[in-house]
Amino acid sequence: MCDDLGFEKLLSEEGFFAHLLGRSPSGGGRDPLYGPDLPVVLLTGGPGMGKGRLLRAVRDAFAAKVPVIHLDCGSPVYADRAEPEPGARSAATEALVEVARRLCLWQGTGGSFAFPRLFTGLAMIATGATEGSPEAVATEVERYEQLPQKQRLRGLVTGDFWRGMLGGTVRNLLTTLSGQALDPYSAAVSNAILDALFERLAPRGRHELERIYGSYPGAAGQPRHGLRNLAADFHTGGEARELAESFLFRALREDLEAAYASAAGWLRRVGRPGLLLDHAESPLGEQLLRAALTDRRGGQRDRLVIVGTARRADGGAFLHGGLPAEEAAAPAEFRPADGGPPAWTRRADGTADRAPLADGVLLLRMPLLTGDQLRRETERRQLHTEPEGASNRRRIDAAVARLSGGRPHTVIRLAAAAAAFRMPEDANDRDILDAPLRIPGDGAPEQRVADVLLQELILDQLPVRLPTEHRDQWLDLLTHLSVAHDKECADVLLRHHQAGHVHHLTAHHLSQLLTDTGWPSCERHFIGDFGLRQMLVHRLYGLRPGGAAWSADHHLLRDHYTGRAAVDGAAPEGRAFRSVTAHRMSHHLVSGGADDVVDHLVATLPGRPRQWCADLLEIAQAPYPGGADARRERAQGRMAARGPALRRTVDQLLHAVWLCEERTRPTGRETARTLAKLLDLLSIMEFDGAGQLSEMATDWSGLAENEQPLLRCTCTGQLGRRR
Repeated sequence: MCDDLGFEKLLSEEGFFAHLLGRSPSGGGRDPLYGPDLPVVLLTGGPGMGKGRLLRAVRDAFAAKVPVIHLDCGSPVYADRAEPEPGARSAATEALVEVARRLCLWQGTGGSFAFPRLFTGLAMIATGATEGSPEAVATEVERYEQLPQKQRLRGLVTGDFWRGMLGGTVRNLLTTLSGQALDPYSAAVSNAILDALFERLAPRGRHELERIYGSYPGAAGQPRHGLRNLAADFHTGGEARELAESFLFRALREDLEAAYASAAGWLRRVGRPGLLLDHAESPLGEQLLRAALTDRRGGQRDRLVIVGTARRADGGAFLHGGLPAEEAAAPAEFRPADGGPPAWTRRADGTADRAPLADGVLLLRMPLLTGDQLRRETERRQLHTEPEGASNRRRIDAAVARLSGGRPHTVIRLAAAAAAFRMPEDANDRDILDAPLRIPGDGAPEQRVADVLLQELILDQLPVRLPTEHRDQWLDLLTHLSVAHDKECADVLLRHHQAGHVHHLTAHHLSQLLTDTGWPSCERHFIGDFGLRQMLVHRLYGLRPGGAAWSADHHLLRDHYTGRAAVDGAAPEGRAFRSVTAHRMSHHLVSGGADDVVDHLVATLPGRPRQWCADLLEIAQAPYPGGADARRERAQGRMAARGPALRRTVDQLLHAVWLCEERTRPTGRETARTLAKLLDLLSIMEFDGAGQLSEMATDWSGLAENEQPLLRCTCTGQLGRRR
């Protein structure tokens, strides 16, 4: 139902993928983008951005018109298939065989494909089967017997120079050796395979094998040497095996290229074939991407459209040759909202063999949903179930927008959960996270939508490089870090919550893992995605009765920064706060110390109104605990506050600013008027610099009226722009 939500333009008749594949979803020809040097397209975006959903939508829209293969590189199935014969198979070879077998069954325009070049290499590595016994090798080779020959219609003369390549010859030759005493990986077995492969080929077929396998490293133009080296490297394992696997991927692409470049292929085949690599950040996916990018950097040209997923915003660290992020040249990128795709050419600087692999990549930035798309999705689901009129729908629209940030998967889940949810007018957006959700078709019982999202966005998408010993802790650690602002703050929490564990993650490690997973960073919040942070805050408050876990974490940080403030010359290490005192006061504010914070603000106001306003904004950048929220009443003076007029006014202003900065409740005109009124009151009081606050009254009220943050940071600034 939501397969193309947000992707309509990309999948349209004149969209990006129609031109990339050279054919539209309805079957019409399209001028192909790029070529003959094709970029690898990487869909970049963190969890919930729809990368896998887009790949499936491309497959469903185009696979009937052009050969498009979807491969889940994160699936364990390929390693499971390789396990029975670890000396002759690997996850990579099983994935390549899967691609080839599906294309052998292609029944669209131009007919099926054959893979004799790939088959030849697979037959050679089969010599590693069960210690090299001839019977096992023959059985292993026969797994691939459908690959070298195209499916033909009965009575059709093939004229194919690969005809007769297998024909039982391999088994006949190997069975003659079955009674002999052979060492593992015996040269006799390898020679039997080579004889079977070469002796019955037509001259053109033999020439093709000589061309491709004669170029294998160390072959010196001799194909038999190349095939022996290929098998030896595969059996050696490690980097040598990866070299052999990468060469087999090249052989598969050359088989595809031959099917299109021949005279018959030129007449009968249309568009370009496609390989869609989901979870391409996995070791298997990265290996396939690296192989194709290295070959194309070295001058190999093929027409296979490779589209993979990438969690990291830069496409993946392996693309940049070890350079730190600030020194690496950014790959070309395409943002669908900006219009058509950019022109793309490989950088030509005379050092092609040493150029970073990123030069061969085009990053497609996964689009966030627009405000209109988001509203249509929530309205579509609420159309027949809305409990109390348009005001509830508008409130839910705002909550879904704020908590999702336009992240498509989060929008879909929240909109479904909110279909029959009643949201009080002054509710916190996080209240919607308790709405029940039953996912159609999976048979699972109804769950809170927050639990569903944390499972799908966090537990189902663990960082690839997360050490095994930390996997059970990952969600809990992130939950506690939802109250952290910078790395120092995060390290305090991590030391406390990993006490008693042998292995510890530091804030630096955790920050890198979040980046690798595709979560954005923010200079004022350690968990840099606003929606994820709110889900984790919500979970933290519910970990123990009465929000005890929440309070304990804030008390821990308050006490840490109390000690830091007592040290002469102590200064904040991050950019979240201008002073250690402001950092301490922020955690004190949300752990029951609002009156102390007011006293501090009153004492530090005279003579420094602009610096004081900056301190106030930093102190107030904190989430509000669960339960009843009296900030609005306190800001508007409807609750008694102690002290003289200056203190009462500062008390009201603190709670008004806190309401604006938390970003999980609507502010609008009422709060804007409250801010302006309170700042104007302060501006006419008797203290040094009071008059400067009238300018702040204009600035802050204008931002609040338009639901903009008063203190802009990366995550809240994006939130404001989206609304």
